[in-house]
Amino acid sequence: MTEPLLTAPPEATRPVRLGIHGAPHLASGIITAAGHDPQDVEFVPYDVAEPFRPLREHTADIMIVKYALREADIALSRPVAFDGRALIVAADHPLADRATVSVEEAARYDAFSCPGDFPPYVWDEVVPPRTPAGTPVRRVHPMTTVEGMVGILSTTRAVHLSFRSLEAILPPHIRAVPVHDLPPAPVTLAWLRDAPLHPKAAALVADAERGAERSTR
Repeated sequence: MTEPLLTAPPEATRPVRLGIHGAPHLASGIITAAGHDPQDVEFVPYDVAEPFRPLREHTADIMIVKYALREADIALSRPVAFDGRALIVAADHPLADRATVSVEEAARYDAFSCPGDFPPYVWDEVVPPRTPAGTPVRRVHPMTTVEGMVGILSTTRAVHLSFRSLEAILPPHIRAVPVHDLPPAPVTLAWLRDAPLHPKAAALVADAERGAERSTR
């Protein structure tokens, strides 16, 4: 592990509380690859506008994050998975029927702005302010909930540069089109740096790191 874990006294009867946003199947895959039973983990949904609140209020033991964090009170595992990039659009959008799409094409349409207390430096990875060719990305629509995003996508020509994992929870009238010129996002597990960690959560982090290493050999 990249950082030492402070282990709390055993709490054998309580499941690991894992913070997630969006579809749970990415988390389930990480748990299974770690050799753990998903039934032993309780998913704790977090608000994208306050992503670290469950950790800081001790209602989650660990959480799934993407890209590198620079939060002083939060420690990170090594990457435990990768999540491919996708453009989320309405089914009648001009890009909806494409097999793949370029971020340069996506930049022709309005995108979503950084929500609430979400770290802007991470949002710049999720929805880049400019494409590799230098085209500005118009980040104008408010990002609130998945339902709110779907409502905007359904009534406008807006697009959301997001992740393939989101596809599992999209309604039929919304599509996820793979983006071929943005690299997959590294997925890590995060926990409070100076707080004792539930022993099952510590084991899950360590086993998830080992599972990711095995998958790349």
